[in-house]
Amino acid sequence: MDFDRYTVVLLVTPAEPPRLSEDEADRLQDAHLSHLADLHEQGVLLAAGPLQDSTDERRYRGLSILRCDRDEALRLKSADPAVRAGVFELVALPWMLPAGAMHFTPTTFPRSMADV
Repeated sequence: MDFDRYTVVLLVTPAEPPRLSEDEADRLQDAHLSHLADLHEQGVLLAAGPLQDSTDERRYRGLSILRCDRDEALRLKSADPAVRAGVFELVALPWMLPAGAMHFTPTTFPRSMADV
């Protein structure tokens, strides 16, 4: 059987996130969204979105599915301005499923909260 291989990356709130002003948080959120849009336009980010607040102590915040191996996914997602600022930590999980079981259609990702 053939398998499609992806990497699922979870965004997690760190134990001690940085304290940001509202303006700083807004700028980082827009930069985060723009980074996701860039990755999608490059064809590597297939799907991404926020997760509902979790009761888990790790506070899962978002999920991305990338068409690359784990190391490349971590490299790409580590370039996210919100990750670099310490707002999010990354958990990357290789994921495989029977070939053709899921299809992703190109779409437009918002580049800022004004686009949401």
